Amino acid sequence: MFTERLFEKVEPIWLSYLEHPFVKGLGDGTLDLEKFKHWLKQDYIYLIEYARLFAVGASKSTDLAMMTTFGELLHGTLATEMALHRSYAAQFGITQEELEAVQAAEVTESYTSYMLKMAHQGGVEYTIAAVLACTWSYHYIGEHLAASDNDPEMYQEWVDMYHSPEFTELKDDCIRLMNEAAEGKSEAELKVLEEIVVKTSYYEYLFWDMAENISNWPCKETV
Repeated sequence: MFTERLFEKVEPIWLSYLEHPFVKGLGDGTLDLEKFKHWLKQDYIYLIEYARLFAVGASKSTDLAMMTTFGELLHGTLATEMALHRSYAAQFGITQEELEAVQAAEVTESYTSYMLKMAHQGGVEYTIAAVLACTWSYHYIGEHLAASDNDPEMYQEWVDMYHSPEFTELKDDCIRLMNEAAEGKSEAELKVLEEIVVKTSYYEYLFWDMAENISNWPCKETV
């Protein structure tokens, strides 16, 4: 299957996530709270744009079954994954309105812009390739952290979310869509899809870096 080929290509990148200090801090509960809050805010507005990608996928779907799957992925993002963010935010006294008003950091802006560009540039297979790395790699991380002997402490809910049966189903749906969309494609077309998945995997690493360093933009904001 095409996704087996993709995994061989991105596995070295994804393994680097597991060694990233932010991810390791999530897994053993030592992550600085301010770093997690920064991730939480940036990932919330990232997910708003991510949800738009599923809407694009639904509009470009080639049949009703595919459209239904994209609709379920959209609902899962808005109602399940973002609910976790709102739950954590409430614990920190951050309102939903404050979450939605967050300004995107440089990496967040660049990453979501790239995904949306790819989604609009080609057929539905481009949209699937653009969303795949995020959902699949988060599940990959969640599975790894859940299998460790570490105590995530306050981040246990995060770990539970990203290896839950519900999120596993979302990941499986994305993988299935990718394999279906790749059927009958030429090697040149598959290379383009592979490049999108690889590039979004690199963006995922940059996102962890952004959270770890609590970075926004490389220069001071204007008044």
